[in-house]
Amino acid sequence: MGHRELWGWVGATVLGCALVLFGAGQAWARILEAGVTAPTGGGLSPVLTPVALAALAGVVAVLATKGVGRRVVGALIALCGLGAAAGTWAALAGDTVTGWLREQNVLRGAADLPWEIAPLWPAVTAAGAVLVTAGGIVAIVRGGRWAGMSARYDRGAGKARAEVKDDRALWDALDRGDDPTDSR
Repeated sequence: MGHRELWGWVGATVLGCALVLFGAGQAWARILEAGVTAPTGGGLSPVLTPVALAALAGVVAVLATKGVGRRVVGALIALCGLGAAAGTWAALAGDTVTGWLREQNVLRGAADLPWEIAPLWPAVTAAGAVLVTAGGIVAIVRGGRWAGMSARYDRGAGKARAEVKDDRALWDALDRGDDPTDSR
């Protein structure tokens, strides 16, 4: 059950990050005048791509950590999701779009261009932000129960063939031609 839950979490959280990244690259407004470039979500809210990439890095970090470290990374992922939600909300403000259009079209002398919100991509990005936030919260609450990376390389994970109790026994093993670190 633990592995299925972990991989379900990974899938849902990565999907959320992908939705934020994809949605941020799409046009979020329709310009009602020909020849004017429409702003993307990332252009209106430059925070969207970095927080989605940080959350993706957090997914990998959750897989590599355990215990308190995993919960801390889960909290950071949740904060990335909240940052994406706040960035989406801020990008939809009328002043943000109007300001972006003024900056991009200053050479054309366009003062107030008519525009309207293209609702699909902000909704996709918001859904991704919700998935990332939920993924972070789930990692905080349930992450301690998930399996970690293999403990094969952890110190003391394997038992040596002969326990070496002091330096003298180590040298005696070497004199016999035995490798005291061999765990076979």
